[in-house]
Amino acid sequence: MTEAERSHTAVIGAGPAGLTAAYQLAARGAAVTVFEADDVVGGISRTVVRDGWRFDIGGHRFFTKVAEVEALWNEILPADDFLLRPRMSRIYYQGKLYDYPLRSLNALGNLGPREAALAIGSYLRARIRPPRDRDANYESWLVARFGWRLYRTFFKTYTEKVWGIPVSEMPVDWAAQRVKNLSLSAAIVNAVLPKRNQKNITSLIEEFRYPKLGPGMMWEEAARKVEKMGGEVVMNSAVTTIHRADGRAVAVTVTTGSGQHHRVPADHLISSMPMSALLKSIDPPPPADVLAAADDLRYRDYLTVALIVPQEFSFPDNWIYIHDPGVRVGRIQNYGSWSPYLVKEGRTCLGLEFFVFEGDDMWTKPDSELVALATAELEALGLVRPGMVETGYVVRVPKAYPTYDQYYRRNVDIMRRWLEENAPNVYPVGRNGMHRYNNADHSMLTAMRTVENILDGTEHDVWEVNVEQEYHEEKSTTGARARATGGTGRDAPIIPRR
Repeated sequence: MTEAERSHTAVIGAGPAGLTAAYQLAARGAAVTVFEADDVVGGISRTVVRDGWRFDIGGHRFFTKVAEVEALWNEILPADDFLLRPRMSRIYYQGKLYDYPLRSLNALGNLGPREAALAIGSYLRARIRPPRDRDANYESWLVARFGWRLYRTFFKTYTEKVWGIPVSEMPVDWAAQRVKNLSLSAAIVNAVLPKRNQKNITSLIEEFRYPKLGPGMMWEEAARKVEKMGGEVVMNSAVTTIHRADGRAVAVTVTTGSGQHHRVPADHLISSMPMSALLKSIDPPPPADVLAAADDLRYRDYLTVALIVPQEFSFPDNWIYIHDPGVRVGRIQNYGSWSPYLVKEGRTCLGLEFFVFEGDDMWTKPDSELVALATAELEALGLVRPGMVETGYVVRVPKAYPTYDQYYRRNVDIMRRWLEENAPNVYPVGRNGMHRYNNADHSMLTAMRTVENILDGTEHDVWEVNVEQEYHEEKSTTGARARATGGTGRDAPIIPRR
């Protein structure tokens, strides 16, 4: 056993990145302890269980182009624990459901002859005479590509619900990640000549794998295997202080749910906790400018109201995007369409997702008021008859999504440089850990590369993980463009701070 394998690594957070790191370390015989502040593993990829109902927080499709991640999923869960699920989602607007990706006959039929003619006319005008400021902001870009009427129907409302700011204030580079390769002409071609199980655009895959008991099943099993291999997974235990001496992290103080404090020595520290919290927990503390950068990071928070309804109100979609501006709900999951094992016979569970800021009026409402609001909105949308909701549950997720505003890169660079120079054995991983635009598979890959750096002495730059443009867009010359720009293929489009 090498010296690196004899050392002890503390891992903060039992989400996909943290547990992947722990699994890889334990599999090689290295000492590892995972500290998780919550009472359930999985982070935002956990499965919440209430009264026998199981809720997926956000909907997690198990699809990746990263072979190492695919192999690890298969190593953790046996094949018969996965379901192969059809991908189906639609857009709800003015009482109609539109296919997504757009299908021309469905869209034009739902719009009706008059509105369809107006939409096509608006589209043609925009193509012939696009707005002069078509690259000024995301709204102008969309209008130039689709016309005003289609923009208002298919883009404006949902985007503003998710991010909480007008589309007109969002920069044009948002298009690179959201709709760069979707156009009306492409939608029409796709409707006339559909491709079976298309994977050239990741967001449009037609089927995916899914653990039958929800994504938390993967991480519950990972935690069990970590412990079986000799690692530890300690729940209800938050790392509240990271002790530093001689230019390295040397120990962590862990605070349990009962308020007890324990100091645990560590030779290495892998962190998937929010990067801002990581820097603010270090003792002796970083300089004022580094702490200011940590304080300046922003997050978008999230809550789900899960409503139990009779099976007759189920629908085949995994989720429906709600573009109706008259309600606050942004998306509705149908957990029964993800897996029949998440729901009970004769019933389904609909998860109404609200994108919020911690402390705002939605976040602070009592659960009973949120259930009543969600019920009223579900009835107003016509998706259930009045009086059909049997019960409801509320799940709040603080700091669910890092916000990528015009200051985040500067703030992350300041914190990253300070860590590299003053605590080089502290390794941020994952989406929140790096405040980076990672999906679960790339979060896992950052953990894998970090473990290789610790145990094998490799020099992987984990900040270069998730730069392959082709993962998210159509295969084209964009991969070369991503390499030429120094790995910005998955940099988040900037959302201006208000």
